[in-house]
Amino acid sequence: MEKTPSSESSERIIGAGWQKLATFLTHAGRQKPERDGSFVNPPIERGSTVVFPTVADMEAQGARAYEHELVYGAMGNPVQHELERVIAALEGGQHTQVVNSGLAACTVALLAFLKGGDHLLLPDSVYGPTRRFAVNFLARFGVETSFYPPRANEAELRAYMKPHTAVIFAESPGSHTFEVQDIPLLARIAHGVGARLLLDNTWGIGAFQPFTHGVDVSIQALTKYPAGHADVILGAITVQKPEDWRALRRAAIELGACGAPDECWLTLRGLKTMAVRLAQQARSAYALAQWLESRPEVACVRHPALPSCPGHALWKRDFQDASGLFGVELAAGITQEAMMAMLESLELFGIGVSWGGYESLVLPTSGGLKRTHHEGLPSGAAFRVQVGLEDVDDLKADFFKALTLLT
Repeated sequence: MEKTPSSESSERIIGAGWQKLATFLTHAGRQKPERDGSFVNPPIERGSTVVFPTVADMEAQGARAYEHELVYGAMGNPVQHELERVIAALEGGQHTQVVNSGLAACTVALLAFLKGGDHLLLPDSVYGPTRRFAVNFLARFGVETSFYPPRANEAELRAYMKPHTAVIFAESPGSHTFEVQDIPLLARIAHGVGARLLLDNTWGIGAFQPFTHGVDVSIQALTKYPAGHADVILGAITVQKPEDWRALRRAAIELGACGAPDECWLTLRGLKTMAVRLAQQARSAYALAQWLESRPEVACVRHPALPSCPGHALWKRDFQDASGLFGVELAAGITQEAMMAMLESLELFGIGVSWGGYESLVLPTSGGLKRTHHEGLPSGAAFRVQVGLEDVDDLKADFFKALTLLT
């Protein structure tokens, strides 16, 4: 097994943290056996209209809309509610709201906790669609947005705060340039002025416990590792405090945000194998990252578990494990065009924008990233790697052939 140094007496074994989740995920969301037997997995119940025997029953059930109970199809369904319970437990929160996409998880969360006249702080490395939502949509309703360097120190972060700052948003690691953020520091700054800390925790699901580090709202693209098979679009928002749940649930109801039963069922099924999938993907990604880092064609590899990565110390302090996603910057002098030809020559890696599925992918990241600050941008040709379930020696061999095109 591949290993990394750790501040603890024993070395960190990449993949072991995911494996420790296997028992929980195998048993979560399963049906309890009935006297005359039942299937292991819960059934899919599709529907819009919910009927009641009396008006009084309907009104009584409507009052339970904050309790993950069946009220109306657009407010949630039984399999959605089961998925919400599993994600809340996995994230270490109290309540989860499932919505129709990872982007919707970001936008519904922001709409739940912002109002006209508020100030929002976004990391410069934030997911591009989240950035566009703030700049193009929230601005129309009087929300001011500023972008801070994701690795800013305390003094620099405080300089970005304003009297009307209501939300600090974090994404750690950034999904293109992989900056690891100091989440406890951000939480301390946010809570010191009565603001909330929202975190896009998609890379760190199961490996980073948001609420033990001061996060108020944790966001997941369930499309990625939980569903795991490149055939689902779904998102989740998890909170710890009752008042945050009331605000979040109210926003979801008013926006009509929910998850389709089939998508929720597929995600519940995917979660059963997420621990073993990620154990292999994390090990393979780390091994491939180490190998690429040794290649003369590569200037640097942005994988938080590598000691050479700028965010490694924070990753080692706060994370239980790693993901299967990392970035690569090629050596000086290798052009964007040469990189494109190299990527297109790969046989086992598809070219695609998503990640977290069973398949390996690559995506060019140089030249197309929008930033306010130059910090973190690659200085040369760069790409992102999503490692799937293929044998890691086959992935190395594929890259070996492709990299020869650059020399």
